[in-house]
Amino acid sequence: MQPSGQKPDSAEHELELDLGARPLPFQWSLLAWAALVGTLTGGAVVAFHELLAFINNGLFGTFVEGLLALGQGQPPELPPELPPIVQATGTPLQALLQVGLGGLGYLPAPPAAPEPPPLPTSLLPDWLSLWPVVVVPTLGGFVVGLIRRFSGDLGPGLPSLMAMADGAVTAKPKLPFQRLLGASVSLGSGASLGPEGPSVESGGNIGLWVALRGSLSPQSQKALVAAGVAAGLAAGFKAPIAGVFFALEGSFSGLQGRPSVRAVLVAAVASSLVTQLALGDSPILRLPAYDVRSPLELPLYLGLGLLASLMSWALVSLLAAGRSEGLQSRLNKLPAGIPTAIGGALVGLIALLFPQVLGVGYDTIEALLGSNGGVPLATLVALLGVKLLATGISNATGFVGGGFAPSLFLGAVLGNCYGQLLGESGLHLPVAEPPAYAMVGMAAVLAGSARAPLTALLLLFELTHDIRIVLPLMAAAGLSAALVERWQGLADPGLLGPDLLEEKRRRQLTALPVRDAYEPEAPLVLPADLPAHEALGQLVESHGHCLVVADGPWVLGLVTLPDLQRALSSYQSASTDQKPTAQEPTAIPTLQACRRGDLVWLPDTAHLAQLEDQLTPNGLRQVLIFAVPAGVAGTLPHGLPSGGLPLSALRGVASRDGLSRALAKHLTQGSGSGTPDPGVQKDLEAPKDLEATRDLGF
Repeated sequence: MQPSGQKPDSAEHELELDLGARPLPFQWSLLAWAALVGTLTGGAVVAFHELLAFINNGLFGTFVEGLLALGQGQPPELPPELPPIVQATGTPLQALLQVGLGGLGYLPAPPAAPEPPPLPTSLLPDWLSLWPVVVVPTLGGFVVGLIRRFSGDLGPGLPSLMAMADGAVTAKPKLPFQRLLGASVSLGSGASLGPEGPSVESGGNIGLWVALRGSLSPQSQKALVAAGVAAGLAAGFKAPIAGVFFALEGSFSGLQGRPSVRAVLVAAVASSLVTQLALGDSPILRLPAYDVRSPLELPLYLGLGLLASLMSWALVSLLAAGRSEGLQSRLNKLPAGIPTAIGGALVGLIALLFPQVLGVGYDTIEALLGSNGGVPLATLVALLGVKLLATGISNATGFVGGGFAPSLFLGAVLGNCYGQLLGESGLHLPVAEPPAYAMVGMAAVLAGSARAPLTALLLLFELTHDIRIVLPLMAAAGLSAALVERWQGLADPGLLGPDLLEEKRRRQLTALPVRDAYEPEAPLVLPADLPAHEALGQLVESHGHCLVVADGPWVLGLVTLPDLQRALSSYQSASTDQKPTAQEPTAIPTLQACRRGDLVWLPDTAHLAQLEDQLTPNGLRQVLIFAVPAGVAGTLPHGLPSGGLPLSALRGVASRDGLSRALAKHLTQGSGSGTPDPGVQKDLEAPKDLEATRDLGF
C-alpha cells in the first residue's frame, strides 16, 4: 500500500509533465505560422516571376523570330559596293522593341547586341509584317482559356477567403499552381493586366490553406489570410510596408487584436526576405528624384487628384462591366479557349499602333518618369484610351491578372499629361517637370481604384525614398479615394481580379429588396429637445436598440442605446466631480447632443447589397429607410437631399439582423424573389405606431 504522503509528490510530478507539454502561447504560435505563410508566399512569387520571364522571352524572342522568318524571302544578290543602308525608324514593331513589352520581364536588360547583317527582303506589306504582335496574344489567350476550362476554378478571392475563415462559406482554398501558371501565360503573352493580383490572392489562399492544415481557430485563420495578402503584395512590389497597410486597409480585412497585426508584419518581412535573396534588392520600378519647385503647387496636385478620381472611376466601371453576368454568360457559350483567344487578338490589334499596352507596362512607366517624359502630349492622351480598352478586354475575356499595374500605368500617363499642360505645352506655369506629376498620378489613380490611399501613398514613398513627395501624395491620393467612394459607394471594386464566389453572393443580395431587411417593429421617434434620461426610459420600455431623432417634420439622425448610456454616464460624472452653480449649471443632455454621427440612410428602392455596403464599413447595426422621389436619393455612402429628409417619408429601419433574416428566408424558400407576404409587407410599409407618432405634430 502506497503511503499517503507520496500522493502530493506524484500529483506535482504529473503537473510538471503537463506544464512541460503545453504548446507555445497563442501569440508565438501564430507568429510562427505567419512566418511559414510569408516564406511560402515569397517562394511562390519568386517562381511566378521566373516563369513569367521565361514565357515572355520565349514568346517574344525565338517564337517571334520564327514567325517573322515565314514572311521573308531570299536576300537579293548584293553588288560589290553597297551604298549605306538607311534603317527605317518609327515603326510600331521597333517601338515595341525599344519601349519593351510593358515590363513583362523582371530580369535586367540584356547587353547591346552586335550590328546584325542585312535582313532578307520582306514579301509582305509593312503593316502586315507586324502580324506576330497579334498572333502571340491570341495564342496565349487560347492557352489561358484551356487552363481555365480544364483546371476548374483558380481559387477564391480575398472577400471569399475572409468569409471562409469566418465560417460563412465552406472553406475551399486552393494552392496557387493553376492561378500562377495562368497569370504567367497571360502576362507573358501580352495581356494588359498586372502581376500583383495573382501574387496577393495566392498569398491569401496559402494563408488559409496553412491555417486549415494547422487546425487553427477562425480568428487565426483570418489573421493568416491577411498575412498572406501582405506577403503577396510585399513580394510583388518589394514594398513590405505597403503590403502591411494593404492587408490592414482593404475592405476585405476584419482583423482584430494586436497578435493578428504582428502576424501580418512577420509574414511581410519573411516574404520580402525571400524575394530579395532570390531576385535581388533592386526596386520593381526605378523612379527619379522628386522635383520640388514651390509648396504653392499643392492646389495643382489637388486638381490632379480630381482627374485621377475620374480615371479610377472609369477603370473600375470598365472592369465591373467586363465581369457582368450577361457578358460572361455569352462568352461561356463559346468553345474552350475561344473567348480569351478573341480577347488576345483584339489586344494584339491595338498593339499594332500602341505596343505600350502589352503586358504590365513597367518599362513604359519608367520611360514616362524619365527626364521630361519625352512623349508627345497627343500620344499620351490616345494612350490613356487604348490602355483602358486593352485592360477591359483582357479582364473580360478571361486573362489572369490584376488591376494594380494598369492603374499605375494610367496614373503615370495621366500625371504626365497634366504636368505638360501646366508647363511648356500649355499654361507655361513655373511648376515641376511632368515626371513629378506622373509619380503623384500613379498614387492617386491606385488609391481611387483600389480604395487604399495609405497603401498607394506608402508604395510610392517606398519606391522614391523621398520625404518631399509625401504631402502631394497625401493630397491627391486622399481626394481621389474620397471622390470615388462618394460616387460608387463602399463596395470592393475587385481590382485584384474576379472573385466568382463573392460576385455570386453579391448578385443574390442585389436581387433582394431592402424592405426584406426591415425590423418588424416601427422605430421609436422622439423630438430632439427631449432629455436623454426620458428617451432612455422610453427606449427600454419599447425593448428597442435605437430611436429616431426628429426636429419638427425633419429627421436629424439615429441615436442608439449605447449613445444614450454614454451621454448619461458623462453627465453623471460631471455632476459628481463639479458642483453646479447658478452661473454654470450642469446641462442635462438632450437627444440632439446624444447623436454620434451623421445620418446614414438608404432609399426604399435600394437592395440588400447596398445595405451591406452601408452596414459593414461603417460598423453600423441599422440604417434608416426613406421613400424619396427618383433622383433625390442623394449619393452613397453619405449625402442628404437638399432640404433634408422628411419624417413622413420614413418607412422603417433595416438592420444587420434583418439582413440575416432576409438571407435565411431566401435560402429556405429556395427562390430568388425574397418577396415577403403581402400582409407582412403592408405592415412594414405603413407601421401603425409610426403613423401615430407623426400625429403628435413634430
